[in-house]
Amino acid sequence: MKLNVSTHLGEYPIYIERNVLSRVGELLPLSERRVCIVTDSGVPQQYIDAVAAQCNVSLVFCFACGEQNKTFDTLRLLLDDLLALNFDRKDAIIALGGGVVTDLAGFAASIYMRGVDFYNIPTTLLSQVDASVGGKTAVDLGGYKNMIGAFWQPQAVLIDPLTLQTLPKRRIADGMAEVIKMSLTNDKALFERLEREAIVAENADGTVALADTIDEIIAAALNIKIRVVEDDVREAGLRRVLNFGHTLGHAIETCGGLVDLYHGECVALGMLPMCSDEVRARLVPVLKACGLPYVPETVTDKEALLSALKHDKKTAGDKVHTVFVPTVGTFEMQDMTPEELVARLISIADIK
Repeated sequence: MKLNVSTHLGEYPIYIERNVLSRVGELLPLSERRVCIVTDSGVPQQYIDAVAAQCNVSLVFCFACGEQNKTFDTLRLLLDDLLALNFDRKDAIIALGGGVVTDLAGFAASIYMRGVDFYNIPTTLLSQVDASVGGKTAVDLGGYKNMIGAFWQPQAVLIDPLTLQTLPKRRIADGMAEVIKMSLTNDKALFERLEREAIVAENADGTVALADTIDEIIAAALNIKIRVVEDDVREAGLRRVLNFGHTLGHAIETCGGLVDLYHGECVALGMLPMCSDEVRARLVPVLKACGLPYVPETVTDKEALLSALKHDKKTAGDKVHTVFVPTVGTFEMQDMTPEELVARLISIADIK
């Protein structure tokens, strides 16, 4: 299936197709240019080899996986490699991996020689339904998420649902948090589908069992994001709805108040205080079914949470622009102080 994104900054296609990794050379204009494949140590080697084999000339830049490596130091190493090999504006970058890879590779593409083409091939559910589309790129700074970045649209996005088969269940759940987020704010029917259907399960041997409808779920989530991005490409207004759950989620992720949580798990916790009691009562069972956390059991450092919120990019003066969901499929924009947000998180810590 093929979706399209059309903004005043340009248009690009999104291909959602099983085994699309075998068609990279057919779908992307790579034969007459050098290509830098940016990936990380968590991406299976067979995916890297499959893409590299379809490039005329390729450089593979692989860094250690993890948000802690989405930094200026890693970015500098990538830019140094591009410069050493005399990459120019005719050449291109492919981001092959999850959201960290997408963010870093896209940012490098936006600033190298004032901008080169880049293509997204997301291999995690989180990046397939969110990070790979919309053109937001960034690296972290001073321990705070996405503080330095740019809006730089990909030229195309290739999504292969088969890559999800190599992920553990927890990584699938990580991406489902973004699907839930988008359904709660914009698509009542999609959320009701998530209430009815088991999207991810675990086989007896520990491998992941994905619903046959996973392609449709990915497309449904992306259609929401596409509509929002097309209306507000630079996050001046409506696009802020995509931050539902992220304000507190990023604070939790940044300060380590809850240890060893993935991005989507933090977003799941960040959604809980930002919806009505009625919505929360329906949200908790869906989070449970997906294997996502639904109780912020401990906030170990309230001051660290407050500091992270005060560094949030959506802060204006002493208030943070937030998104609240009063009923499933609707949202409201609210301005709240960091203190009010932390109080909300603490207030629902005893949910069972």
